[in-house]
Amino acid sequence: MKIETGKRVELIDITEHVRDHVTQSDVKQGICVISTRHTTTAIIVNENEAGLRDDILSLLERFVPENVSYAHNRIDNNAHAHLRAVLLGSSETLRVINGKLVLGTWQSIFFAELDGPRKRIVDITVIGK
Repeated sequence: MKIETGKRVELIDITEHVRDHVTQSDVKQGICVISTRHTTTAIIVNENEAGLRDDILSLLERFVPENVSYAHNRIDNNAHAHLRAVLLGSSETLRVINGKLVLGTWQSIFFAELDGPRKRIVDITVIGK
């Protein structure tokens, strides 16, 4: 799946895209792996509520501030984005039961852009029978 991000840092809800991919796969029982190929992005699962999305981004800024003298910044001025991606992770694996993606009541799947805006790719792999 291709994503064109619009901000330096943002969370993009990709839940419906992933659900559609699972439906089109015809897998009835299995798993769905959602992953990003980029070292300054992440995939997370959490509630899609505006305040919480802002809180997540604020937490990342507090834990890994942008304007710090990181060693990687000698090469490319985006060490903070790489470090944030390490904390969040590059993939999530979810169950598929009866042909449907299994998520909790309030769970959504997010692509986290940490060094945008850019053109990105998210891989969605459905495995099962």
